Amino acid sequence: MIPQLLFLIDSAYDHVSWHGPNLRGSIRGVTPQQAAWRPGADRHNIWELVVHAAYWKYVAWRRLTHAKRGSFPREGSNWMAPPQQVTKKAWKTDIELLADTHRSLREAAASLRPGDLARKPAGSNVSTLALVTGIAAHDLYHAGQIQLIKRLMS
Repeated sequence: MIPQLLFLIDSAYDHVSWHGPNLRGSIRGVTPQQAAWRPGADRHNIWELVVHAAYWKYVAWRRLTHAKRGSFPREGSNWMAPPQQVTKKAWKTDIELLADTHRSLREAAASLRPGDLARKPAGSNVSTLALVTGIAAHDLYHAGQIQLIKRLMS
């Protein structure tokens, strides 16, 4: 069961998928200016979606590893504003944050045992299985949003 979970989170994040772009594929080639473009008032932009996805990967990792709160590299939680300066460096830093949090989450998921899947991790209202599969669904949901935002730009 663990290999299937890893397949699921990998294909939702950066491995080849039959359904079209996964989360990493959806941001491939996006410029900092495109990432910061807002489709409407009070609507999230691509940059915010990327950091949001990284944050929830961090939350899932934290629940799987029993790590303490407060170690996410960006200030805030859930929805964080993009940096004041829209630069290649800032955009690259947040894409790397997404990659790093995915890598950490994947390592935690790879260390699970089948018996862990039915248990609820501390701080979670759902089972470990639901948490890990939920992260994959979350990645795909936001990949779709990003694809839509890119279409709205053109």
